[in-house]
Amino acid sequence: MKNIILIGMPGTGKSVVGQALAQRMNYQFVDVDDLIQARSGKTLKEMLLELGYDGFLAAEGYEGMQLKCQDTVISTGGSMVFSSKAMEHLKENGVVVWLETPISELESRMPEQLIDRGIACAPGMTIRDIYHQREPLYAQYADAIVACCEGEDNVVDRLLSVIHGLPLD
Repeated sequence: MKNIILIGMPGTGKSVVGQALAQRMNYQFVDVDDLIQARSGKTLKEMLLELGYDGFLAAEGYEGMQLKCQDTVISTGGSMVFSSKAMEHLKENGVVVWLETPISELESRMPEQLIDRGIACAPGMTIRDIYHQREPLYAQYADAIVACCEGEDNVVDRLLSVIHGLPLD
């Protein structure tokens, strides 16, 4: 069976929803942010400060290129879509679902200092700026879009409905 690759903005719930989805589908779960941190021995914030924006994006893309799995729900970092090679690699054995969350909801979840959350962005960008920058890439790579709503179970139910209509074999 193909992998389910979750993309979307930071704070959208890719990790929490991904874990719940994997459990309900009897799939494995991989969080790319966790892999990056395990490989580097540093937090995302520390990596951003040390490597800078471009260096962090390169490290994230590298991690995406290294993934070789099946029957797995993969929660990508929100900026993974900047690595076309990593996204193409992930799509070879997976379907990509964009967890779309309204910008107003994201703004309420995010700290003012985005680097504190380990969010890859150019200095001075707001969550709104990041959303507008990434939105076309999320749309480009998505095989399906699931609007996030209140509650993890509701989002997982919507995901399962959408996934049943996608070619997973």
